[in-house]
Amino acid sequence: MSRFINPAKIGLLALIELYIHKAVPTASIVEVLSFITSHLIDSDSLTSSSDPESRWKRAEKTVSLVISIADFEKVLAPHTAASGIPGRSLWYAFLDRLWKIDSLHALHEFFDNCLSLLAKTKDQLRHDAELGIPAPGPEVILLARNSPFGAFVRRCQLEYTRLRFHDVSELWKDFVKYRQTTAVYYRKKTPSFQRLSFDHVLLSGENDWGKGVETVASVTYGDMLRDDPNSTLPVSTDDIEKLLEFQIEQMQKYGTRIPLEIQHQFHDLLNDSFMVPSLSHYLSYLDAWRAGDYSTSFDYLHRYFDYTMQNRDRSFYQYALMNLAVLQADFGCYKEAIAAMLETVSTARENRDMTCLNFALNWLFHFGRAHPEVTKELESNSMLGTGKESLAYLRSRAKETGMWTLWSSALMSEAKTGLSNGESVATAVEHLVRSSQILVERNMKSMIGSQLSINIALWDRLGIAYLSATTCEVFLRCHARHSTVDDELKVMSRQASMLALKGKYDEGLGLLEKLDANSLRTWKPSQYWQKFRGIIKLRRDIHRNNLDGAELLLSQLLQSKNEDLEPDLDVITDTLHVECLVRRGKLDEAFAKVERMVSELRDENKDVALRVRLLLLKAELLSQCGRPQKGFTIAVRAANVAWRARLLPYLWPAIGAIANILTSLGEFEPAIQLLNAVLPRSLECENSAMTANLYSYLGDANMGMAGKMPPKSNKRREFMTKALEAIEKSFNHYSSIEDINKQCEMMAKKATIMKVSGENVLANDCAAAYLAIRRDAAARVKM
Repeated sequence: MSRFINPAKIGLLALIELYIHKAVPTASIVEVLSFITSHLIDSDSLTSSSDPESRWKRAEKTVSLVISIADFEKVLAPHTAASGIPGRSLWYAFLDRLWKIDSLHALHEFFDNCLSLLAKTKDQLRHDAELGIPAPGPEVILLARNSPFGAFVRRCQLEYTRLRFHDVSELWKDFVKYRQTTAVYYRKKTPSFQRLSFDHVLLSGENDWGKGVETVASVTYGDMLRDDPNSTLPVSTDDIEKLLEFQIEQMQKYGTRIPLEIQHQFHDLLNDSFMVPSLSHYLSYLDAWRAGDYSTSFDYLHRYFDYTMQNRDRSFYQYALMNLAVLQADFGCYKEAIAAMLETVSTARENRDMTCLNFALNWLFHFGRAHPEVTKELESNSMLGTGKESLAYLRSRAKETGMWTLWSSALMSEAKTGLSNGESVATAVEHLVRSSQILVERNMKSMIGSQLSINIALWDRLGIAYLSATTCEVFLRCHARHSTVDDELKVMSRQASMLALKGKYDEGLGLLEKLDANSLRTWKPSQYWQKFRGIIKLRRDIHRNNLDGAELLLSQLLQSKNEDLEPDLDVITDTLHVECLVRRGKLDEAFAKVERMVSELRDENKDVALRVRLLLLKAELLSQCGRPQKGFTIAVRAANVAWRARLLPYLWPAIGAIANILTSLGEFEPAIQLLNAVLPRSLECENSAMTANLYSYLGDANMGMAGKMPPKSNKRREFMTKALEAIEKSFNHYSSIEDINKQCEMMAKKATIMKVSGENVLANDCAAAYLAIRRDAAARVKM
């Protein structure tokens, strides 16, 4: 196996020669040159496609060109040659040039003539002028020496001269085999073509040697011409290294695994190469890591850096430690990850590697935010300082050293931290705008996913669900192809969650099913995807009163809770668990679980939104127990925190809880005023359950006001009508999310209002509708 030259590159050289000799017609020049250029120059045009599968087309094209000449036929067959026999295709002209290389001597001449394709230097032109050799005319096409084609031709010629005789003979055999598949076509078009025309020496010696020529051919070529199954592919070290670098770049850039088809093709090439680059161990490490195979990834990581350390000094040691720390953290070995990353910081400082040092500090900050219980001792020892100090340091260092990715990431982290702590929304928006400016100015497309994810969270917190959904749609349509699979999955999951909150469960699950199948071969995204689908199904089963199915899903979700690396899924699962316990009537267990969740959040000092959410859950449990007044302090505290942090999707339920408490105390009018003030804004959140609950509270308050009015008075009838309208709207919202218990509750309230109003027939209809809802729900659960 040669370092650079292989039969496919000989084909590219022959095609360049045809272009130089004006055999390519004018109409076909762009397509032919594009084909050649796509195999000589690395380009992101293929990897930026909207289809994830097309990101790997470059690797597929490289492998396909190496193992078969068919790619040349696809490009050249539709075009007619501009010179030679009229009517012949460009594919025939290309084959004619290849079949004229009919001996090892002709191969030497082919590479010697490559230099004639290049424009001469000034010294060469001056020397030719002294000898009386005229300069080439302006109509002659020559390649500039520093052009992509010129550099390729020069390198091919140089690499060929470096080959030993054994390597040259192996290259000749590979070239003969590579070209042999076109023999049938070339024989039809060329009457003079004979059985031994592939080797001029055998053809010319056939008369002298007689039958002995078969023996000579057998000794020289073996079973190669008869499709020997044990023969190797004609691959060069350069092809292997380029494919390795491309695959590693794709895996690191998008966070996906290599498609199986390309993986098998690459393994075939690697098995046929005499030398295995150490970079292949790093590729195997990445693939095993993405697949969730801890022991194999650990082994390949050590193997790669063992090979690396043999050829390089200790200056690369910190990168080995950094990869080890990330690997340990992904598999839940947090203490080992912290130890490795701290050693990375020390080694990077020792080697004055600011890039590695800043990355390590940034990783430690984010790790500390996700797992504060692990880094608590570090912060107390002031190794890293507080989170804000770390971010300020990273931001200033990134700005000084021109590390735009880190600078933008630090600004986004500051915005995220501010929102999580309930600080100023305006300051968070300022950080996001500054980060966005860096991304746009530096064209950092891969980070737009992280930027828009925080924007989505911001709109959610401000209670503007429409803008949140629009941002999700903009990301998926315009930016998903440039982002990692993690960003795409989380935005898609957020969109599916918003659909589920509106009762569109099947549509949300269908959206998740659209995710690329190869992306789901990656371990962490696959787990996240499966758990999020389980959460949507769990929410649907709870609302449909299929509690047996819900408990089955809960048992599967809760048993992997300790291994779950996504805290947001933990909170959603725990909240739905509490709701399931309430529907089972186990209020004491639900209350105990909420208390445990509150104490855990207090110890870990997590997002303020989670604390407000648990306060509201606690107040709702007290209301379910028939003691809403005990939750007054809790509801007021939740409303206060939600207002200060501008958590509007939690502020409206908190106001609703206060209104419900006022209703239980007989203060119906203030309750109605509060509910009428918040209901229009709650509709912006597009959360059907929350809006339905508020309408239910409004119906109760209006009914309470009706009870204060004199019997058969207009005022009493007016308030009862308002109560009926509110209950009807509540029923419609509960129907949209298929909440059976709440639908029945609203129908029972509606029947009561009808009965109090004297509408016995309508009351009986409501009672019949109540029974029908129960009956249909039971039939659906049995199915």
